[in-house]
Amino acid sequence: MAADSPPSAQGMAKEQGQGQPLTLKRVFGSPDLSGPQPQSLKLSPDGTLLTSLRPRADEKQRFDLWALDTRTGQERMLVDSKKVGSGAELSEAEKMQRERDRSISGKTGIVSYEWSPDGKTILVPIDGDLYLATLDGKVSRLTDNVGGALNPKISPGGGFVSYVRDQNLVVQPLGGAPRALTSDGAGTVHWGEAEFVAQEEMGRRTGYWWAPGDTRVAVERFDEAPVGVVTRAAIGANGTKTYDQRYPAAGTPNVAVELYVMKPDGSGKVKVDLGRDGDIYLARVDWAPDGSALYVQRQNRAQTVLDMLKVDPATGASKILFSEKAKPNSWVNLSDAYRFLDDGSLIWTSERSGFAHLYRLKGGTWTQLTKGDWVVMDLAGVDQAKGRIFFTGNKDGVLEKHLYAVDLARPSTPVRLTETGWWNGATMDGAASRIIVSRSNPDQPTQTYLADTSGKRLSWINQNALVAGHPYQPFLAQHQATKFGTLKAADGSTLYYEMITPPLQPGNKYPVFFEHYGGPHSQTVSRNWGGALHQYLVAQGYIVFMIDNRGSANRGVAFESQLYRAAGTVEVEDQLLGARWLKEQPFVDPKKIVTYGWSYGGYMTLKMLEAAPGVFAAGVAGAPVTKWELYDTHYTERYMGDPKKDAKAYAASSALTDAVKIKDPMLLIHGMSDDNVFFENSTALAARMQAASTPFEMMFYPGFTHRVGGPQVGEHLWTTILDFYRRHTED
Repeated sequence: MAADSPPSAQGMAKEQGQGQPLTLKRVFGSPDLSGPQPQSLKLSPDGTLLTSLRPRADEKQRFDLWALDTRTGQERMLVDSKKVGSGAELSEAEKMQRERDRSISGKTGIVSYEWSPDGKTILVPIDGDLYLATLDGKVSRLTDNVGGALNPKISPGGGFVSYVRDQNLVVQPLGGAPRALTSDGAGTVHWGEAEFVAQEEMGRRTGYWWAPGDTRVAVERFDEAPVGVVTRAAIGANGTKTYDQRYPAAGTPNVAVELYVMKPDGSGKVKVDLGRDGDIYLARVDWAPDGSALYVQRQNRAQTVLDMLKVDPATGASKILFSEKAKPNSWVNLSDAYRFLDDGSLIWTSERSGFAHLYRLKGGTWTQLTKGDWVVMDLAGVDQAKGRIFFTGNKDGVLEKHLYAVDLARPSTPVRLTETGWWNGATMDGAASRIIVSRSNPDQPTQTYLADTSGKRLSWINQNALVAGHPYQPFLAQHQATKFGTLKAADGSTLYYEMITPPLQPGNKYPVFFEHYGGPHSQTVSRNWGGALHQYLVAQGYIVFMIDNRGSANRGVAFESQLYRAAGTVEVEDQLLGARWLKEQPFVDPKKIVTYGWSYGGYMTLKMLEAAPGVFAAGVAGAPVTKWELYDTHYTERYMGDPKKDAKAYAASSALTDAVKIKDPMLLIHGMSDDNVFFENSTALAARMQAASTPFEMMFYPGFTHRVGGPQVGEHLWTTILDFYRRHTED
C-alpha cells in the first residue's frame, strides 16, 4: 500500500496565517485552484513514457500533450496546441459529440490522443484535423478536411488511421491516401458514429471497432429517419440559429441500427444478425482477442434484458451466449467493467446478486469472483499471466472508492491496494504490470502516482502538494473540513450526508446552501475533493450541505430501483428529510436554508418547492427537466417506462402540473442553446407560472448549452445566484 501522505489542508492552514480571501473571479480564473490536473494519462506500449493532457497555466480550458519519462522523471511538452492547431471552428457534429462527453465539454486544444501500437507515434486530433506526432516533438498533418474528422483511431496493427468524414467511415493507410469504406452516409444515414442516446446515455462514443491484426472492422450504420424532428433554437448573443434536430423523445421511435463487418478496404461486407426485433439498443461491441469472434451486447427497448451475442465475423451469424435480466421493478445497467481473455473466458460485471460484482464465464460455467453488500465500480486491469484481476469498488465503505485485487484461481476476500481516507481511480497498462492511481479527499486536490501491482507507490506523476506555489496555497487559512454523517430514510435506509461549516461561534445561527442532484447513476457524497466553490460559499458564511437520497448510485439494485416509475417521489422525500434535520440543528438558521440543483437537480428544486412550501427560503432550478416526455428514450424509459403505457407515472412526475403551488422565491436558469435538456423545458414552466400569475425570476444564457460554465460566465452565474439568495434571506 502507498504511504507518506502529504500534510492535510487543515494542518497546513495553521501554518499559513490569515492567507488571502477567495473571490468568485479567482474561483473561476486561471490557473485552476485545484492545481495542475493531467488528464488522459496513458503509458506508452514499452512503458518508458507516460503521456497526458495538461491545462495551460494561463488558460485552464486549453490542453497540450505532455510526456514524462518513467525512467528519469524528466517531462516535456510533446505537442503545443497553439502552435499546431489551425484554429478552425469545429463542425457542428463534433461540437455535439463534445457536448455529449462531459469530460471534454468546454475544453479546447488537444482533448484526446492515441498511441500507435509500436509506440513510435501518437495520433493527435486538433481543431477537426488529425496530426501524427513523433517522440522527438515533430508533428505532421494527416488530414485537411472540410467538415472535420470524427472518432479518429489508429488500427490495432498500426497499419491504418481511420475516422468518420461526412457521415462515412474513412480508412487511410499510414503514408497512403484515404479511402471511404462506405458511400451512402448522407442525410439521415450515418456510418461509424454513435447515435445520440448512445453518446448521451449509454457511454458509447464510437460506431466502429477494429479487429486485432487489422483483419476486419465492425461498423455501425444507423438511420435517423424514424426519429422525430425537434426544431431547436440556438439563441445566441448576436442572433439565433435554428436546427432541425432528430431527437428521440420518450415513447417515440429510435434510430434504426444495423451492424456490418468488412475488410479494411471495404470488401467482404456482411451484415450482423442482431435479431428479429429491430427496436433494440446496440450497447457494446468487442472483438475476441484473436479476432475469431465479434461480441455484441444487445439491450431491449425496455432495458430489462441484455443479451451477449457471439457473432461469426465471416458470415454475420449470431447466437446468444448469455443474458442478463432485470429484477422485478428494475432495469439492467450497462457497464464497461468486463474483459475478454486470451483463453476464451470472460470477466464480467453483473448485478444478479443485487450488487455489482465480478464473475468469470469459462467453458459455459460461471464463477463468482467477488461478493457482499458492496459494489464493483470499474475494471482497472487483468494480469492474465498471473491470473489476477484489479478493480475499484466500495468494499471499505460507501464514502470511499478503492483499488482491489483478487485471484482468478482462488477468489476470496479482495486485497485493498490503496490507502483509506481517499476516493481513488485507477488505470493500468495492457499487461497490468503497473497502476496509475488518481486520488483525492476533501482536504487534498487530486494527486496522481505510479504504483506497482502491490499498490506500492513507485513515483509521483503529480503530487500536487498544497505547498508554496500551489494555486490554492494562499487560501488554505480559510479552508474548512468536511464532516460526514448519516440519517435514516422512511424505510430505514441509511442516507449519507456531508457538511462544511464556517468556524461555528456559540449562539450563532448560519444560513445553509443546500445542494442536491437526486437522480440515479450519481453519487454526490464521498471523500473526494469538492473544489474551491464550496469553500468560497463557506467563507461567505454559508453551511454547505448535501445528502444522497434513495435511488442514488453505488448502493445496490434495491436502493437504486426505488426510483422505478417514481421520479419526484422518494428522492424528494429524502432531500426534504435532510432539510428538516438541518432546521433542528442549533447552529442553523431555519429561515435561511436555500437550495440549488442543475439538470435532474434543477427538476428536484421544482419538485421540492412544490411539495413543501416554506421549507426553503429560496431555490434555484438550473436547466431543469420539467416534463419527462420531453427527455430522451434511453434515460427516461429506463426509469419511467413508455409514456403511452405508463401515463400515470409520467403525469405524477411532471414539474409543470404543480408549478403554480410554488410560493417560495425561485430562480430559473437555462442555457438558450441547450441540446440535451431543451430550452423548451424552461419556457413551458415559465408560461405555466406566468399564466397563473405565480411570481418567479429568470436568468437565461445566450449561446450556452447544458453546461453554463467557464471563466467569464461562471463568475456571472454565481454572482446572480448568490445575489438572488441574499435578497431573499436578508433580515
